[in-house]
Amino acid sequence: MSASHPTLRSQLAGDELVVAPGIYDALSALIASQAGFGTLYLSGASIAYTRYGMPDIGLIGMAEVADTLTAITDRVATPVIVDGDTGFGNALNVIRTVRSFERCGAQAIQLEDQAMPKRCGHLAGKTLVPAADMVGKVKAAVDTRGNEDFLIIARTDAIAVEGYEPALERAERYLEAGADVLFIEAPRNRAQMDGIVARFGARVPLLANMVEGGHTPLHDAATLQEIGFKLAIFPGGTVRALSRLLGEYYGSLKAHGGTGPFLDRMNLFDSLNQLIETPAFLARGKAYDGSNFGDDA
Repeated sequence: MSASHPTLRSQLAGDELVVAPGIYDALSALIASQAGFGTLYLSGASIAYTRYGMPDIGLIGMAEVADTLTAITDRVATPVIVDGDTGFGNALNVIRTVRSFERCGAQAIQLEDQAMPKRCGHLAGKTLVPAADMVGKVKAAVDTRGNEDFLIIARTDAIAVEGYEPALERAERYLEAGADVLFIEAPRNRAQMDGIVARFGARVPLLANMVEGGHTPLHDAATLQEIGFKLAIFPGGTVRALSRLLGEYYGSLKAHGGTGPFLDRMNLFDSLNQLIETPAFLARGKAYDGSNFGDDA
């Protein structure tokens, strides 16, 4: 029931920055699609936050992400970038992960060069695999995909571990290995962001990660496009907004013993059913009702 969108590859070939909001389930994907976004970002951190109430420290696995991805792509036709963490193991695990996520309907996978246990790119204490190991993972992903429109996004977390220049050198190697998009995580200032674009912007689409309260300065889409990025993700903003709203809702319910004071901040019964397209589902089901096909007895 959702309209189709141009592929992510074709969007990145255009002149406009692609903005991908973070999603964590089919409902958030549906609402983001209805808001007009042409690409969505399935955040592994947000799955950990919402489904398990746990931090982003490598506690969820490939199958859990694949299950969530399947529910999303079954509900919306909007291209989805999926956070593949480290590929959930070595290059053989990457092969299995790429096959699974492509089969589940993703249009891109993001792979990073952290060692296990991995953690959010804006948390301290990360460790990295050798660059050569990540090169092997990128090559495995490129060789495994069945469709050229399935993009490989290579992320390095080296700025926080090895420094800015080593991070650029790692990114160079991942580009040579065949990455379609580069994601150099957590630049500390505008000068580092400009340097990333100066080195790579003419050769490959670059991803900027906007984390509210993280290490990278927050910029809007117009500024990121001016700097030279082609793709911007806002991966955890959805959950940061939702968690605050839920806290306020539960606090109000506890204080007042009812939802009356909160009604103006809620979708009421009919509004929610319109949002999730209940009338369209019922009409579709009615078209296949047995009364339309007579009695075979």
